[in-house]
Amino acid sequence: MKRLLCLVLSLLLLVSSAAWAEDALFTPGVYEAEAQGFGGAVKVTVVVDENKILAVVIEGPAETPTLGGVAVDTMDDAIMAAQTPHVDGVSGATVTSAAIIDAATTALESAGADIAVLDARAGKLLFTPGTYEAEAQGFGGPVKVTLTVDEDEILSIAIEGPDETPALGGVAVDTMDDAIKSARTPNVDGVSGATVTSTAIISAATEALKAAGADIAVLDANRLDTAEETVREEKTLDTGVVIVGAGGAGMAAAIMLKQAGVDFIILEKMPYVGGNTTKATGGMNAAETHYQKEQGIEDSVELFYQDTMKGGHDINDPELVRTLAENSAAAIDWLDTIGADLPKISFSGGASTNRIHAPADGSAVGNYLVDKFYAKLNEMGVSVMLNTRATELIMKDGAVAGVKAEGPDANYTINAKAVILATGGFGANEDMYTQYRPDLKGTVTTNAPGATGDGIVMAQAVGAALVDIEQIQLHPTVEQTTSMLITESVRGDGAILVNQSGHRFVNELLTRDAVSAAELEQEGCYAYILFDQHLRDNLKAIEKYVTNGLTVQADTIGELAEKLHIDPAVLTQTLADWNECVKNQNDTAFGRTTGMENDLSTPPYYAIQIAPGIHHTMGGVKINTAAQVISTEGQPIPGLFAAGEVTGGVHGGNRLGGNAVADIVIFGRIAAQSAMDYVK
Repeated sequence: MKRLLCLVLSLLLLVSSAAWAEDALFTPGVYEAEAQGFGGAVKVTVVVDENKILAVVIEGPAETPTLGGVAVDTMDDAIMAAQTPHVDGVSGATVTSAAIIDAATTALESAGADIAVLDARAGKLLFTPGTYEAEAQGFGGPVKVTLTVDEDEILSIAIEGPDETPALGGVAVDTMDDAIKSARTPNVDGVSGATVTSTAIISAATEALKAAGADIAVLDANRLDTAEETVREEKTLDTGVVIVGAGGAGMAAAIMLKQAGVDFIILEKMPYVGGNTTKATGGMNAAETHYQKEQGIEDSVELFYQDTMKGGHDINDPELVRTLAENSAAAIDWLDTIGADLPKISFSGGASTNRIHAPADGSAVGNYLVDKFYAKLNEMGVSVMLNTRATELIMKDGAVAGVKAEGPDANYTINAKAVILATGGFGANEDMYTQYRPDLKGTVTTNAPGATGDGIVMAQAVGAALVDIEQIQLHPTVEQTTSMLITESVRGDGAILVNQSGHRFVNELLTRDAVSAAELEQEGCYAYILFDQHLRDNLKAIEKYVTNGLTVQADTIGELAEKLHIDPAVLTQTLADWNECVKNQNDTAFGRTTGMENDLSTPPYYAIQIAPGIHHTMGGVKINTAAQVISTEGQPIPGLFAAGEVTGGVHGGNRLGGNAVADIVIFGRIAAQSAMDYVK
């Protein structure tokens, strides 16, 4: 009778198998397997459709009827009822019961089944009820996840990451709790651009759930997908100005527009604000500032101009560079007014004097400014349309009249009198930058994931000219496994570079292109940046390198050398020679004259292995000093303005450290003023 039932059902399955779907539990059909019972081979045949075990036939003719035979006669119904092979065996028939379970398991696996999924569906408890917590290392510090579960559900989840940057890792902290709770598994998508923090959250949530008795494979197999198909709405919005991009330039422009009472909308394609500005680590160049005067630092607008032109190999647009230098002190003053003061001044490569302005504690300038800008926008009641990507500029009667954009659940037509492009560069788009620099294929990048050149493409589509597009900068101090940039301030405050042989090989504070080129000539095309405890104590930015395990540390230079596989005698002598140079204020080997205020003599000592990485795309949309976008015919495109890394001409063939932040603040403000004047 069972054989007949199996045959009938198999015929039915031949008809129904066309309905099989990729997410089904089984591939419909008839499957069989054998295992060794107590008396001989035990054969199990199963019949399944997409989601159910329809029949189970067990054959064990050599089994003793009153022992193994009982298992043969009864366990088919148990497997059918539980819909899993993992059922209780028959007492006294352990060997035969185990053989039946093994054979049924093999047969169902042949049908494509995940046995863990079947077990979970059989009603086994997913969790041991209670509250559990675990920690993992995030980008800024420890991330703690606390979960409360009952037998089948994650009832609540709390994520704490007080040291994470609000606009990056903080986004993961604020959003991934709902994702994990909804999916009922820790393995959810992280936040793009906050990989380290996202990974830490997933790791901590995984450990907490394991402590709750969860089988993560079962949770993954039973992942709840709450996303529903929705019909995208078509929405039309009207405003005065559209700002595309909520990085440093876009937010600076937004603050200006809001302060002036101009109606505007700001779009950001990523789920957080900041863009490439979050990657800025050093500071902002500015000349003749009140901070310089208060600290007795001699500088001038003309010297700033000359340094920038020289650093850019004199292919910069002189008028744009002049505008940058002349407006830099006023930009510092403006930052003061919104609580984003930058009083700490140090030296950066290519500058003739101490000019790069940073937060008082020496923390990374990018995250600092992003936090200050975003807080100011929130204070003023400005909402950023996150996860909303501009796709096209709207043209009307030869002028830009808005943008088209795609949001999470709607397509937008945004009509506006003016548009400010602040979309950043294209250093995270290998397909794009290798069009202009095929030699850079495969090079790591320090860029934020949103830096894909969208604004450049949109501007080109309406006739914008490009300038210096092939000029792409390598930063010399990038940790290659994480693509983390080691701020120029480390060298500016006194660190040195050594190669694998333990020797210095370059003036560490030459322009970035020169230092990068020197590194690429060394054994292995890498170097080590070397500093001491005194430098660490006075530069907060270093803490994240230590926290993230990028540093090698030792109490003596000899011990550090051994850890780096460098001859201790050579590295010891190199450091002694450098300290003598600092003492005499005379670098006899490479002519370094700056960043020599303190020697490296305070243990412990630290080293980070670094090599060049793509850092900045100097080229982009052509603008004039009013931040108007210039067409291929040499005329401003009415209604279109641009600021920041989306533009070209300011930096020429090489950008000086500290000039990108100056660029976004100064030209972000100019773009806002020009857009206001145009609208009025």
